[in-house]
Amino acid sequence: MAKLFLLRHLKSQWNLDDRFAGWCDNPLSNEGADTAKAIAESMAGQKFDVVYTSPLIRNIQTVIKILRNADSEGYPLFVHLDGGKMQKWGNFTDISENDIPTYVSENLNERYYGKLQGLNKEDTIKKYGEEKVHLWRRSYDVAPPGGESEKDVYKRATPFYRKLIEKDLKAGKNVLVVASHNSLRAIVKYVENIPDDKIIDLELPFGALIKYDFDGDVYKKFA
Repeated sequence: MAKLFLLRHLKSQWNLDDRFAGWCDNPLSNEGADTAKAIAESMAGQKFDVVYTSPLIRNIQTVIKILRNADSEGYPLFVHLDGGKMQKWGNFTDISENDIPTYVSENLNERYYGKLQGLNKEDTIKKYGEEKVHLWRRSYDVAPPGGESEKDVYKRATPFYRKLIEKDLKAGKNVLVVASHNSLRAIVKYVENIPDDKIIDLELPFGALIKYDFDGDVYKKFA
């Protein structure tokens, strides 16, 4: 039986500063990095056959810190999937016993927050109102100004998930996905078949880890 682990990245610097990050590429905060060991302990002894993440540095850093602190066998070998020279020239012919193939794609990036990116969240609430900002952040089909709705994120994240990640699970591989809040919310919506009007209630704190057993086409959450 394959296992799926979904992990939200550790707290970034802009999370600490209470700013909308979206696709802005800010690193982990010291506070976030310091939580890696405790989270990794819940994965101790777990073998990961493959990892998926996004190119955002807060996700890349989380992968490295979690695998290092989990005493995982091997280290991540980052393989880029979105074209360009990083995919072509970073190619390899063989995986050694020390490599954990770690596939990188923008499909797992955070929601694009459009005109809100970089803004302070409290200041934005004062300007637009708490209810409207909550809809922009958590509803399924209401997008922030110039940005993506959760439905938009779902449309890019879940086809990628079904094509690659679920294929690995069906092959019996244990998979770790390290991504951002709204891309993970989209995946959880798909895995747990959460209705559109209920996704607004799903919150995943920094470093949140969700574990599933996968058997055939059935996901079963475990602690």
